[in-house]
Amino acid sequence: MKPIWVVDDDQSIRFVLGKALEKAGLPVRAFANTRDVQAALADDAPQVLVSDIRMPGGSGIDLLQEVRRTHPTLPVIIMTAYSDLDSAVSAFQSGAFEYLSKPFDLDQAVDLIQRAVDESLREQGTEEVRVDAPELLGQASAMQDVFRAIGRLSPSQVTVLITGESGSGKELVARALHRHSPRAAGPFVAINTAAIPRDLLESELFGHERGAFTGAQTARRGRFEQAEGGTLFLDEIGDMPYELQTRLLRVLSDGHFYRVGGHQPIKAHVRVIAATHQNLEQRVRDGQFREDLFHRLNVIRLRLPALRERREDIALLVRHFLQRSARELGVETKRVSEQALAVLQNYPFPGNVRELENVCHWLTVMAPGLTVDVKDLPPELRQGTAAAAAPVPDAVLPTAAPAGAAPAPGAVPPRPAAMAGASWEQPLAQCARELLRAGQPEVMEQLTRSFERTVIEVALEHTHGRRIEAAARLGIGRNTITRKIQELGIDD
Repeated sequence: MKPIWVVDDDQSIRFVLGKALEKAGLPVRAFANTRDVQAALADDAPQVLVSDIRMPGGSGIDLLQEVRRTHPTLPVIIMTAYSDLDSAVSAFQSGAFEYLSKPFDLDQAVDLIQRAVDESLREQGTEEVRVDAPELLGQASAMQDVFRAIGRLSPSQVTVLITGESGSGKELVARALHRHSPRAAGPFVAINTAAIPRDLLESELFGHERGAFTGAQTARRGRFEQAEGGTLFLDEIGDMPYELQTRLLRVLSDGHFYRVGGHQPIKAHVRVIAATHQNLEQRVRDGQFREDLFHRLNVIRLRLPALRERREDIALLVRHFLQRSARELGVETKRVSEQALAVLQNYPFPGNVRELENVCHWLTVMAPGLTVDVKDLPPELRQGTAAAAAPVPDAVLPTAAPAGAAPAPGAVPPRPAAMAGASWEQPLAQCARELLRAGQPEVMEQLTRSFERTVIEVALEHTHGRRIEAAARLGIGRNTITRKIQELGIDD
């Protein structure tokens, strides 16, 4: 087998990744710059090329493009510490096999390279599209998945359904899909189907002829005609009136529509991207959304994570939004102290990225100094932090059972002492002593179940029964908290 070529100006990356690959039985050859790689390619070629994206003397994207011309079947994996959409899209549009963001897990990197060795490269060469600034930012793995999906969908004109909570950036994703598509030169037209009265929505979408209804003094082009040759973004598609869903289905099915009051079919040369914060499957079951339309829209689904699912991105987004607000207002960029950033990272942000952007704009205007401290944050954020830090009321110690007695099957385990401030270890120790003295079996199991039950109940109380938010605040997965609630018999 030919060696794996690792190209990075960082010697530590070359060393660590090289050792991991050698340990996995893969031969390695390391390069510090693209010039040496280009010279070596004249006489030889690797099994897989792994290259950093930004290096002195030449970029990994330039190297990738040259490799695609001279060695079109060679798998190339792009590495970068710059976790933005442009890097991912540029890599995929230039024909990269995969995109690896730094810092990466070594085992995952080795698995990816092994997969590249085993699989053939799928042809993806499309002209690189450059933009002035990244539309989307994120280092979280969930956002990297979104970037990869946008990169893979770039050459396509397939219908896409974007799901995610309000404020999570669905329109930004739709604009990115348009901007990096073959229709980028055409218009991007967006319409929020929930914001327009149902009596006007049909005319907004499909246009109307003169005299079609009272007040229609002239003919008017609808959004489908305005988006000719480009992309039509239908936001909050789940709120579209049922009777209009039939007309939309017809356009998606045969590509033609009629203006309101018109008799001449009009051809729709439009790519449709839809978005919703609702569960469309449930709306189909409830009879509020057409199942055939759902399947027409759900060709490719892109789920955008909520901000609380990507808390590691908050610091990156705060810097970005503060810089942008400062440019817009013509002032110096504010900085956020570590304590204030910790508050922001612990806040659930029900309004997602849009809420965080508004907070940063508020700070740019209202914070008195250049460094934002906790006291400078909006009151609702400070109050949320205070509530989260409040001590939990003491609970009653469990009553010790007779020696040798086992708990009844299915019985709710006793609760340990509550954790009041920093002194919670003492009542826990006392509880453990009493159970051990009483000869209780499986003391660790009892205390662990009691601990988990108490913490989950408090978290559910704090989030008013919202399981997903409670799981995020506790740092556990949604499936985990659901399973624990069932196992522990918690009534939420």
